[in-house]
Amino acid sequence: MSNSFGSRYRFTIFGQSHAPAIGVTVEGLPAGFAPDMEALGAFLARRAPGRGAWSTTRREADAPEFIAGLVDGHTCGAPVTAIIRNTDARSADYDELRRVPRPGHADYTAFVKYGPGRDVAGGGQFSGRLTAPLCIAGGLALQLLAKEGVTVHARVASIGGETDPAAMERLLAEVKAAGDSVGGVIECVCANVPAGLGEPMFGGMENRISQALFAIPAAKGVEFGAGFAVGHMRGSENNDPFYFDGENGAVRTRTNHHGGILGGITSGMPLVFRAAFKPTPSIAIEQDSVDLERGENVKLTVRGRHDPCIVPRAVPCVEAAAAAALYDALLESRC
Repeated sequence: MSNSFGSRYRFTIFGQSHAPAIGVTVEGLPAGFAPDMEALGAFLARRAPGRGAWSTTRREADAPEFIAGLVDGHTCGAPVTAIIRNTDARSADYDELRRVPRPGHADYTAFVKYGPGRDVAGGGQFSGRLTAPLCIAGGLALQLLAKEGVTVHARVASIGGETDPAAMERLLAEVKAAGDSVGGVIECVCANVPAGLGEPMFGGMENRISQALFAIPAAKGVEFGAGFAVGHMRGSENNDPFYFDGENGAVRTRTNHHGGILGGITSGMPLVFRAAFKPTPSIAIEQDSVDLERGENVKLTVRGRHDPCIVPRAVPCVEAAAAAALYDALLESRC
C-alpha cells in the first residue's frame, strides 16, 4: 500500500484534505509506552495552519484523538489509531479545479490516475494536510528515540536562496504581496544515532529516509552529507579520516562529508541531510492551463487559502519523516 511506511515501525495514513477527518494507524509501538500528549500537541502545532504570518489562513486545531491502542494513557500492544478532525474546509473554492488543473500540482496526474471520481477539494489525498498524521507517527517516534538518546532537529536553511532570517522575511512579504510563492531548503541533523543501522543496496538509511521524506508533497530533492558538492571534490577532500575517540575507543571521523551514512549503514557520526521544497503551486497570479472537459487552453487564477511558502511549516514534517525511518531501522536492528 502506497499510504503505508515501515516494516517494524509501520504506519498507514488515511483521509483527504476536506474529508471529515484525517488520521494514522501505527503498529510497532512497545506496550506500556505512555506518549507525552502535551509534547505531541506542541509538535503538531508547529505544522498546523493559521499559526503565523506566512501560513494559510485556514485554521485547524490539529488536536489528535486517539481512538484505539491506548488504555489509561499507555499503549497496550494493539495498533494505535489517531484521527484529526477537519473543521475549517471551504470545498467550494476548488470547484473549478475539477476541470482545470493547477500548474505544479497533482490535479492533472490525479485525473489521469483516478478519473472524475477523484477528490479535488483541498488537493484531496495529495494535500499537505496529510502531513499532520505523518507528524503524529513521527512525533511518537521522536519520543521513543529520545529514550534512546537520539535527537532529530531540523531548521530552515534557506528560502528562495536567502539564508539570512531578515532577508527571508522580506522575501516572504514580497511574494505574498505579489500573490506568488517561493520554495526553500531544510537541513536536518540526527545526533547520537548508533552505528550499524540500515542495510546495503535498497535498504540503506538514505533510501528509507528519502522514502518517508517524499511523503511530504512539496519535497523535490534530498542530499546527504556534502551532497551534490561531492561531485566537485577529490577523494582526498571527500574522504573522512577515521580515528579512535575517548576512553571507550569509539570510531569517529575527523570530518563528516558522508553525513553519517556509509554504504547505507549509519557510521555513528551525526546523520545530516538537506531537503529542497518547491514553491506552493497554488498562487493568485494568472497561469496557463487546460479545461479537461472542453479540451481547450484556458487561463486559471487559483482561489482559496494557501501558504506563500510551505518551508517553515515543513520543518516538523522533515523531523517526523526522519524519526520514523530511524526508529523503524532501530527496531529492525534488534530483531
